Amino acid sequence: MNKQPKKIIIFDDDEDILSICSYILEEQGWEVHTFTDCNNIAEKVASILPNVILMDNWIPDAGGIVATQTLKKDDELKHIPVVYFSANSDIQLLADHAGAETYLAKPFDLEELERVINTVLISN
Repeated sequence: MNKQPKKIIIFDDDEDILSICSYILEEQGWEVHTFTDCNNIAEKVASILPNVILMDNWIPDAGGIVATQTLKKDDELKHIPVVYFSANSDIQLLADHAGAETYLAKPFDLEELERVINTVLISN
């Protein structure tokens, strides 16, 4: 029985974060997709249908809040949990405003990244 790999999309315009997160998550068996902007976000997400999405607050062009709200208004995509991440001190407010399931403050350590992702997977 070959189990489908778990899929994750990371939206961040910071290439370092994308490469570190991708490396760590791929080591754990995730299929990682990354985007450096959130243009046409519904199409991007619908083409992959990930188990979870990591969303940066400052993603071009529209920003993480609008991008997350767009997904949460889409009947096909709104069930996909979004982990909002940002270095902004108001991250909890931003995540709530965006409609994200949870958030992760930057800089984060990798155990925290894993814990948050696993938490949304279990609760979803």
